[in-house]
Amino acid sequence: MDDHSDPGPLSEGSQPLFSFGVIADIQYADLEDGFNFFGTRKRYYRHSLLHLQGAIDDWTREGHVPCFVLQLGDLIDGYNAQHQTSEKSLELVMDTFKMLKVPIHHAWGNHELYNFSKDYLTSSKLNTKYLEDQIEHHPETIPSENYYAYHFVPFPTFRFILLDAYDVSVLGLDPSSPKYQQCLRVLKEHNPNEELNSPQGLSEPQFVQFNGGFSQEQLSWLNEVLTFSDTNQEKVVIVSHLPVYPESSDSVCLAWNYRDALSVIWSHKCVVCFFAGHTHDGGYAKDPFGVHHISLEGVIETAPDSQAFGTVHVYPDKMLLEGKGRVPNRMMSYK
Repeated sequence: MDDHSDPGPLSEGSQPLFSFGVIADIQYADLEDGFNFFGTRKRYYRHSLLHLQGAIDDWTREGHVPCFVLQLGDLIDGYNAQHQTSEKSLELVMDTFKMLKVPIHHAWGNHELYNFSKDYLTSSKLNTKYLEDQIEHHPETIPSENYYAYHFVPFPTFRFILLDAYDVSVLGLDPSSPKYQQCLRVLKEHNPNEELNSPQGLSEPQFVQFNGGFSQEQLSWLNEVLTFSDTNQEKVVIVSHLPVYPESSDSVCLAWNYRDALSVIWSHKCVVCFFAGHTHDGGYAKDPFGVHHISLEGVIETAPDSQAFGTVHVYPDKMLLEGKGRVPNRMMSYK
């Protein structure tokens, strides 16, 4: 694994072109501390909101405000659905984000879909597609309404693409719908276990219910946007709740068809970085094509005396991730 963690103090002489914040897996719930699905790791449900407030305090320091923040999914925990507190918890976390007067781009993770249907999310404040940029005279780069994805340009020649990693998934759908039945078939073809969240005995352990995948329609759209970026010499950052590169993640946390996503990414020269959440442990690897894959450490499993967020400073030749708490510093040079 090509790991560029902790390159020492990130004191860069020149000013960055722009900076942005990253945070993942807040999973807030008004509950006592608990444990993960497998009972092996502690989760700090209530304290996660204080961690978010700490990140916002840091980002709002004078001279430090990022242009925007990438929220990499799993904003509130699935337990909210069981306690009928989904809307209340979402409102509390979104009100906390309002303290930060910059755009927040929200990816959707499995916990969004434990709490809300896809239809609900589409009409909610978690749908930040209104922040998208459109490319004139290139209708092929406009995403379909069939999935939640878009792209935006915060600075000339830098394009960010937010992907829907649960485009193909049984979560958030009406069980009587044809799409649910189709996705359930895909899942059961790869996972014969009675408990579909269990990877036990699977040759492809990513085929569990808490993951999902990308439709061919979405990947074709991604290919069109990357083709435009190649032609116009743009640098591209891709954002997804689920990681797609095995060395940057636990194998159980990858997108179902991560290989299909990689083959699209690797057929272009413009992608410099892929940000994901979901794993909670974090991870990093540079793939053979020079793309940096960062899986951000999750707020939900971060002890009260630590932190888990970062600010990425973008330069003409590299990006510097300035991590806080569990998130290490990283230098990501462009290929």
